[in-house]
Amino acid sequence: RNEKDIYGRIVTIEYDPNRNAYICLIHYGDGEKRYILHPRGAIIGDTIVSGTEVPIKMGNALPL
Repeated sequence: RNEKDIYGRIVTIEYDPNRNAYICLIHYGDGEKRYILHPRGAIIGDTIVSGTEVPIKMGNALPL
């Protein structure tokens, strides 16, 4: 996820039979939409963000 420090909201959760996994449609604050793998426990309406100084919570992405 290369949208750094831009919050996104989970809009849909769908099953992807090609991956045998659930995926989420994320609508970011700048208008961009992307699919990611569904983080366990995330529900529609949750917000996620990626970056270096983001809180440690399910769905957020931090560098190793």
